[in-house]
Amino acid sequence: MSKLTHVDDSGRAKMVDVSGKEETVRTARARGCLKCKAETLEQVRAGTAPKGSVVRTAELAGIMAAKRTAELIPLCHPLPLWKVDVHIDVDEELPGFRVDAEVRTKAVTGVEMEALTAVSIACLTLFDMLKAIDRTMSIDGLEVTAKSGGKSGSWDRE
Repeated sequence: MSKLTHVDDSGRAKMVDVSGKEETVRTARARGCLKCKAETLEQVRAGTAPKGSVVRTAELAGIMAAKRTAELIPLCHPLPLWKVDVHIDVDEELPGFRVDAEVRTKAVTGVEMEALTAVSIACLTLFDMLKAIDRTMSIDGLEVTAKSGGKSGSWDRE
């Protein structure tokens, strides 16, 4: 088993020194979903959800969250983000919402955590805005779907 990079020899947490790494363009994509009742989807579609524009608010929350990842997750490096795109689609088959995020930067470390944070907070915002009408909701399937840049190169779940 390889040595954990966020722990020193005595077991104490540390922020990894990335100063010697090469700066490259890095991209990460992530996804997740919020499952809910079909009636909940209908209220969102009809624009009658009690808290207003549910999908657009959740997309904006995801973008804002990606920009604050280093403040939320210990040991994450603060990164300048070039692009954060959060897209939410209604999925009748779940039923619920599919949430996708893509994050890009030019830096010495990747943006997987920023993409995951964007999806997580977008899902949590959907949950918050809909909990008054649906207590059965669940957040599922949070995962990185692709990454590129850096020494390890590109990876795609598909």
